[in-house]
Amino acid sequence: MLDYNFSLENLRFHLTKRNTLVFYGWYRENNPDHRSLRVCLDAQELELTEHVRRGIEIRQKYLNYQADINEEVVGEVTLPKDWKSSSKLTIICVHEAEEKIIRTITVKKLISMQERVDYYLETENLSENTLTFSGWAMAEGEVTFTLKNQKGRELKTQVERYYRKDVMAVYEDAAEGVQAGFKVTAPAEGSSFELLMQCGERKSVYRCTASALAHGKTQAGAAEPGMIKKIAAYYQRHGLKGTIDHARARLFRQSDEKYNIWRKQYLYSEEQLEAQRQEHFFYEPVFSIVIPVYQTPERYLRAMIDSVIAQTYAKWELCLADGGGAESRVRTILEEYHNKDARIRYELLASNDGISQNTNAALKMAQGDYIVFADHDDLIAPEALYECVKVLQEDPGLEMIYTDEDKVDMKGKSFFEPNFKPDLNIDLLCSVNYICHLCVVKKELLQRVGMLRPEFDGAQDHDFILRCVEGANRVHHIPRVLYHWRCHMNSTAQNPESKLYAFEAGRRAVEEHYRRLGIPATTEHARYYGMYHTTYHWQEQPLVSILIPNKDHIEDLKTCMNSIIEKSTYRNFEFIIIENNSTEASTFAAYKQLEADYAFVHVVYYDGDFNFSKINNFGAQHANGSYYLLLNNDTEIISPDTITEMLGYCMREDVGIVGAKLCYSDDTIQHAGVVIGFGGIAGHTFIGSSRYDIGYQSRIICAQDYSAVTAACMMTKKEVFDAVGGLTEELKVAFNDIDYCLKVRELGKLVVYDPYAELYHYESKSRGLEDTPEKVERFQREIAVFQERWPKILKSGDPYFNPNLSLDKADFSLK
Repeated sequence: MLDYNFSLENLRFHLTKRNTLVFYGWYRENNPDHRSLRVCLDAQELELTEHVRRGIEIRQKYLNYQADINEEVVGEVTLPKDWKSSSKLTIICVHEAEEKIIRTITVKKLISMQERVDYYLETENLSENTLTFSGWAMAEGEVTFTLKNQKGRELKTQVERYYRKDVMAVYEDAAEGVQAGFKVTAPAEGSSFELLMQCGERKSVYRCTASALAHGKTQAGAAEPGMIKKIAAYYQRHGLKGTIDHARARLFRQSDEKYNIWRKQYLYSEEQLEAQRQEHFFYEPVFSIVIPVYQTPERYLRAMIDSVIAQTYAKWELCLADGGGAESRVRTILEEYHNKDARIRYELLASNDGISQNTNAALKMAQGDYIVFADHDDLIAPEALYECVKVLQEDPGLEMIYTDEDKVDMKGKSFFEPNFKPDLNIDLLCSVNYICHLCVVKKELLQRVGMLRPEFDGAQDHDFILRCVEGANRVHHIPRVLYHWRCHMNSTAQNPESKLYAFEAGRRAVEEHYRRLGIPATTEHARYYGMYHTTYHWQEQPLVSILIPNKDHIEDLKTCMNSIIEKSTYRNFEFIIIENNSTEASTFAAYKQLEADYAFVHVVYYDGDFNFSKINNFGAQHANGSYYLLLNNDTEIISPDTITEMLGYCMREDVGIVGAKLCYSDDTIQHAGVVIGFGGIAGHTFIGSSRYDIGYQSRIICAQDYSAVTAACMMTKKEVFDAVGGLTEELKVAFNDIDYCLKVRELGKLVVYDPYAELYHYESKSRGLEDTPEKVERFQREIAVFQERWPKILKSGDPYFNPNLSLDKADFSLK
């Protein structure tokens, strides 16, 4: 039976009306029973003022509820002067003679709410001895920020403020133009810190330690300044796509619960698992599962071995190398399992020589065709080997297979944080070890690349995987969770402080990868440990031709050009301004002045109707550089290293295109890569997320390969541009950049998204909106052209996007 009572989503104090409460909520199907609300302070009923907000924005905001919500109820209640002497406030939904209590809040809780500043921390970090806090804060006036260390000494802070449209959408009572967004930086002088946010008598305090900040063990996104903060934060992160649903997920850990529900739907039934056991294949290789063991707790070791025994594909052997030596606490357990099943073999090592050497000892025992790597306290899904042998029937030449994975709690009952991975993504692998488990390699590949190297202990798997990827003929990804990583406080993922050596080993592993390939590059630790930033050191400094189509809007053009001229660390560039259909005399005068002022500025004149592809192709004919940077005139670089960054990747032989991270003026993301299939055709990833967010599995902040990037800022090689015939001129406005990327991908070249190349994009000011019947008709034609040109990827799916994730959202949510 459906619940037609009022659903209260948030409650807070009005920013400007003293002692006035504001609440938001909704009725399923827009209140068909005409229910009403009452608000009582103890036994006293208070006067309630309500108004209803309607429209597409409201419908989209509550879309995830699937409850046909077109209306949002906003209520206001003024509390009496003596309200603090009362006990509780109650919100009641009334239907005929029936009353249902929707929410009861103690007065003590209300007093606490009134005395604090609402805030939400999105980022907290310590890097290069600098503290950084960013997020938003809201009160009736300007919020001030004070940062002190453990000795009470106030640190010298720099505070940046910016407008946040997402927060303003929730705080309708805020003054127009309030800059709720903030970024606070200060020298990290101390071992612990206290961030005070204050407005008049209202204040909130956030405390943290230097150690936790330095290693990513933070509470960003989990602070508790008030209910409304979560709603605005997820409104920011997900735009108009179910803000409140995500807020509840964080409040009640429903995201993990949602995954467990989703997971159960995708699990094989016992009947299906039994059918797998009865199935026979033309090609039936033997899998050697190698596991180093060292003083593993008995229940975890038994659970791991039992998960191997439960495999529905029976041609396997389990090779266990026990590093416990004479003091081994697990020898009797291993002997017990060996006696029960001859496929289980173990070797007692003389000593514990570290993870790599112990694993190598297990590898020497392996007699199978394929090697499967696992840890001694994790779990392997029962269908794991079955799924591997299935793909080998289709392609017996595969030399490396990896799968999706998740985490499991210490009891082995609750599963969480699924890692739904892309197909092979070498630049993501150089940013973070996203492959990890389950990893399967052909024995011949192992023999070619060598065993694990102890000098990379802690990141020995990252080093090994990189070497395998370099040497493998073909690598295949199975988009199914087949490995469960048991999570405990000593794991690198949960407590970065415990294994700093592992992250340094990972950095060296990536650097070694570049060295083997002959690529002049170094790596450094990125924003969080376990992630890496690559810097290229090419000797050449080729000319980069920056192609900028322009129609009037000369101030926008100057802003774009000046940001490069004044900020860019890369200096060997020229501007090709492609004039198209300007009407203002001042525009042409400005062109002449620009050419007079700068020898590296050239204006060329395109004659014809607006056709983005033709315009850029025309500009390319006049360019002198060996690299082109296609750039919109309504952009402005943020990072001085933007061109340096993009060129570093683009100069690699295997790369054809490089894209950038683009942000709207309100510091929300406009582009962080493109996924084919978003919105039915193609769309930008993480659009609407905060500029300071990290995204699903840190995808926003990691350099990686995508199928496409936007041409609002796209670097490409001239030779590649010429090889594919430039942009497809049949696509006048829409999808020409996506089409170009796919043509380049057909050449075997990579398309790289570089988050360290960062710009503002003020979005198509020159061209205008798609708001006329003619433009709509043209857009539909171009959709048809794109579909005709690229049916295969539209049908099979984007290889850089996991099929378990939703194409209806930009945030990599579950289907």
